[in-house]
Amino acid sequence: MEKLLEDTLTHLRALVGFDTRNPPRTIGTDGIFDYLRANLPGFDVQVTDFGAGAVNLYAVRGKPKYLFNVHMDTVPDSPHWTANPHELRVTEDRAIGLGACDIKGAAAALIAVANATQGDMALLLSTDEEANDARCIDGFLKTPRDYEAIIVAEPTRGEAVLAHRGIHSVQMRFLGRAGHASGEQKPSDSALHQAIRWGAAALDHVQALSHERFGGLTGLRFNIGKVEGGIKANMVAPTADVRFGFRPLPSMDADQLLETFRTLVEPAPVEYGETFRGDSLPAGDTATAETRRLAARDLADELGIPVGNAVDFWTEAALFSKAGYNTFVYGPGDIAQAHSADEWVLLEQLADYARTIHRIVDSGI
Repeated sequence: MEKLLEDTLTHLRALVGFDTRNPPRTIGTDGIFDYLRANLPGFDVQVTDFGAGAVNLYAVRGKPKYLFNVHMDTVPDSPHWTANPHELRVTEDRAIGLGACDIKGAAAALIAVANATQGDMALLLSTDEEANDARCIDGFLKTPRDYEAIIVAEPTRGEAVLAHRGIHSVQMRFLGRAGHASGEQKPSDSALHQAIRWGAAALDHVQALSHERFGGLTGLRFNIGKVEGGIKANMVAPTADVRFGFRPLPSMDADQLLETFRTLVEPAPVEYGETFRGDSLPAGDTATAETRRLAARDLADELGIPVGNAVDFWTEAALFSKAGYNTFVYGPGDIAQAHSADEWVLLEQLADYARTIHRIVDSGI
């Protein structure tokens, strides 16, 4: 086994051993951050606590052109793990542990590279990606910094991902009038009937957008996740609450979609608001997004990173793109393993990622 991969696994074993599950969002500035500080030689290190388990470590050595971003928080472990999720297991071809794939494996490789080379390098390690509460990146972006590009680590099987969908979560409420179900009803009497009519109209609208395309992605992803309301079968429902989400293409106007969903039926919901918003990658209108996608493609080619397909999952790269940075997503591991029991990353992909980052940092390209 080559030295760089051995060092990567040593750091990954340590990182997996730190409990950074999110929730419960009990991450502080000690623990994993003490380890990171101790293993970043020659770096100017700043640790910022934004509260509620959101902590940034920003480390710079020299005058690097690129910033590497990795989130250090993980999802909670499920009861289906077959061994301690915080103890790394290494087999002939994979490393298994909570966060090994998503995405402490990339962080471990970056630390190994930081120790294997004296090249200029910049890291942003954050802990709130799994919380749907982007305090870390938002806080970092309040200060403009002169980077040619920001490379965000997520499981992309060692390929540069230039585009992905946005994500929007919405909660709304319909208001009706309680009454006996034996009587004749007007369309506005039952809040649940309003919600069901809205759901049918929403699904029809999504179907009408199935032909839309951007960067290999097609259509609008949409899901009604929860409906609550009513009291019993013989009572007209006075209220109904609906939670839904949609994932637009970069070429779609998310604000227009939000308004369209709000006004699909009459009467419109009496309450309606986003609970989470993540823009697409690249950010901007269709022309701007395409220009940014091509710039990211050119950079990936220059760095010798193979370009992969656009993906349906969301990443914080969209936040950097919205702030005007040239950005793409690149990391070891497969999203199919992320958030799963006995989560794993292939050693071959870890080694390739570490070698690629070492080449970029060591050569200064």
